[in-house]
Formats: sequence, C-alpha cells, structure tokens
Amino acid sequence: MKKLILCVEDEAAIRSMIRFSLEREGYAVQEAEDARIARNLAAEQTPDLILVDWMLPDVSGPELIRRFRRDELTRDIPIIMLTAKSEEDDMIQGLDAGADDYLSKPVSLKALSARIKALLRRSEGFSSQRIVNAGRLQLNQDAHQLRIDGAPVHLGTTEYRLLEFFMLHPEKVYSRSQLLDFVWGQNTYIEERTVDVHVLRLRKTLKAHDADNVIQTVRGAGYLFNAEMPDAD
Repeated sequence: MKKLILCVEDEAAIRSMIRFSLEREGYAVQEAEDARIARNLAAEQTPDLILVDWMLPDVSGPELIRRFRRDELTRDIPIIMLTAKSEEDDMIQGLDAGADDYLSKPVSLKALSARIKALLRRSEGFSSQRIVNAGRLQLNQDAHQLRIDGAPVHLGTTEYRLLEFFMLHPEKVYSRSQLLDFVWGQNTYIEERTVDVHVLRLRKTLKAHDADNVIQTVRGAGYLFNAEMPDAD
C-alpha cells in the first residue's frame, strides 16, 4: 500500500508541485488549503506523514501542529514544517510546536524527498528489541511508549527515536553529527543545531519526572546517556 502524505499549504501552485513530485515517487497525496480541511482529512484517513506550511489562512502552522499533537489519532505522525521564515528563532518555534523537521522555502524537492524517506524509516522502527529498561525508564518499542516509574510519558516522534537510541547505546558520547546519522539517517539535509533543539525538548519532558539528568552534555564532544546519574541538587 502506498504511503499517504497530507500536504497542508494554502498556495495551490506549491501544493500541485509537491503533489506531482511525490506521486512520481510512489506516494499517495492529499491536499488541504487550510487547517480545518487538514484536520477533517486526517480524521477520515490517517496519513503516514504531514507537511504543514507556516502561513495558513485560518490558524498558523505551529498552532495546527500543536492541535495535531493533542489529537490521539495524529499525535505520533511525523510532521515537516514548510516555511519562508529562515531565522533560528522561527525554526525553534516550529520544532517546539511539535514538528519533527523543518524545510525552508523555496522548497527543494530533492531535500523534501530525502527528509520524508528518513522520517518514514524512523516511524517504522529500526530496532528488533521490544522492551528496553534503563534505571527508572522503560521503553516499549512495539507500542512506542515511555514509562518512568511505571507511569506513561508522551514523547513526540523525534524525541522518542532520540531517547530510544540513547537507551540502546548508554554511557557513550555521541557528537551531534553522529546523532544525525544514527537517528535522522545518513544523507539527510538537517543542520546540527536541530539536534540541540530536540535534546532540549526531550530533557524538558524528562524534567517533569525528575529524570532529565540521564542525558548529559559533554562540552565540546556531544551528548551521553547514563540512567544511573544522580538527581540534580
């Protein structure tokens, strides 16, 4: 069965260009010109991946992404934000809203294709293990669920993959470029600072359960996971 991509973009010419390109690669594509139509389409048929433009006529792209993340049906679907905004603060705002990736306009169809493939590979899983335990943390890889002290904790798609990699490879320092290769996939067009944004989001979620210290920053080297790290004072 073809993977279904939902493209949420108010400019018809850009939607048509993206649809034509993705259909040539074997994807099925649904188009939505605003957030209302997008949510209705997603409710009727769950997409495998969603493309969201920043500027929409009814609500902003980041707000639509937040709504997708609050919905049980769409909360774990990979999302790529498309935008003419290129400032770092805009990128962080999009990622903080729940986007898994960020692509600036004018859209490079080659880069878009590579990022879609990488996100779909990650969403299908890359590990044969089912349950991973690390201190107070337990990861169910079949259900894509994290538990801390037995209580379920929701993670976005990218934060889940990042934590999964850390838990499978503890007590070893990984640079940002290595994490991009292992978690995002090789030959993806993503800047290294994106890793910092997702680590920050992951730590924020873990901090609510007093577990953020398991991910340590090693100055000048990268990040290290250690489930036995003591709590911060």
